[in-house]
Amino acid sequence: MSKILNVDVHHITRVEGHGNIRLRAVDGIVEKIEWQVPEAPRFFEAMVRGRSFEEVQTVMCRICGICSFAHSLAALKAVEKAVGIEVSDQTDRLRILAYGGEQLESHVLHVAYLVAPDLAGVNSVIPLVSSHPDVVAAAIRAHRLGNEWMEMLGGRRTHPVSFRPGGFGRWPSEGELRDLKARLEAVVPDLQKIADTVAALAHKLPRFERETEYVALSQPGVYTFYHGLIASTDSPERTPVEHFERVANEYVVGQSTAKWTRWHRETYAVGALSRFKLNSAFLHPLAARTARALGLDPSCCNPYMNSVAQVVEAVEVVEAGLEQIDILLTRGLRPEPLRKLHPKSGEGAGAVEAPRGILFHRYAFDAAGLCTEANVTIPTGQNHANIQKDFEALAPQILGRGEAEARLMLEMLVRAYDPCISCSTH
Repeated sequence: MSKILNVDVHHITRVEGHGNIRLRAVDGIVEKIEWQVPEAPRFFEAMVRGRSFEEVQTVMCRICGICSFAHSLAALKAVEKAVGIEVSDQTDRLRILAYGGEQLESHVLHVAYLVAPDLAGVNSVIPLVSSHPDVVAAAIRAHRLGNEWMEMLGGRRTHPVSFRPGGFGRWPSEGELRDLKARLEAVVPDLQKIADTVAALAHKLPRFERETEYVALSQPGVYTFYHGLIASTDSPERTPVEHFERVANEYVVGQSTAKWTRWHRETYAVGALSRFKLNSAFLHPLAARTARALGLDPSCCNPYMNSVAQVVEAVEVVEAGLEQIDILLTRGLRPEPLRKLHPKSGEGAGAVEAPRGILFHRYAFDAAGLCTEANVTIPTGQNHANIQKDFEALAPQILGRGEAEARLMLEMLVRAYDPCISCSTH
């Protein structure tokens, strides 16, 4: 009789949104292996047509409830570029500082609540409350700080209301910044506890490598999440954000309601591992030591290690946040009332490194300041094709492991990308 392996995962758990895994092999031959995205598109680009340039970021941050700051700030950068708004250095630093909160919150959520159960051999974070109470408590504190960090600077922790074209609707006080600094310093031991636990469990990550192209923003001297040019491990050239469509090259496939992308190869990867590979030389000291302790090296091509790179980045954004606060306090906060803005025709693009990878927004406006065109390219959308190619390389290696283990390894691979699937079907 033929030996058949069937893995049929309908809506993988512990990810955002709905994705399916299909694997069928007969007598050691893979007949089908697919990563499928079945969610209905939500057409956010159409929603902002006809809306004022002052409203765009308020609408577009609703694409996602996890990375709403990323969408708001990428949209703001594109809008300000299109209508010729210059922001002050103080505003720029406060936005970068605010954005660190989302990176911390999202990375801790993913590593501690969604990935750690796989490493501990359980189905959810709930059993870890008994088996690893100190680590869970540390994760809760760090996760809460990320949320409250966002709330202080964004006006609320999801879908920020303080970010406005040209500046802020509400400015933080020096007292609030000093309080945030004290809390960032206090969370470092918690992040070290999380890193130590991941290091102790990292041997349970599958030993799988596949060379691919890695893409992220790059800025000289900075481990950047906010400014820079588009960089690739496949090319020494750097591409301005204004030309991001030349990078993403979106196309449609039958197994996904989200578009796929390609650049120098059939696929590329974005996210924490991509940022680490391109920018690790610029990590702050503690983050660099954390990377070494976790065995993370820029030569790594194991997609499962993306979660480990997120641990390093959680430390990095805390160190970078402390540095930004010191600069702001040393210079002294200066009130910058929002000035009256005048509509203007134009087009502009903006990009930030969302927790899941590089995020692009582009908008065009008419003379009345109303949006005529919009285009958004999502990190998870850029990763879908790479997940598929990882599946194709991994599947033949796991056929002899049995259905349960094969299913787990495929699910863990998807979870390692920290996909925001609903976001990708924007």
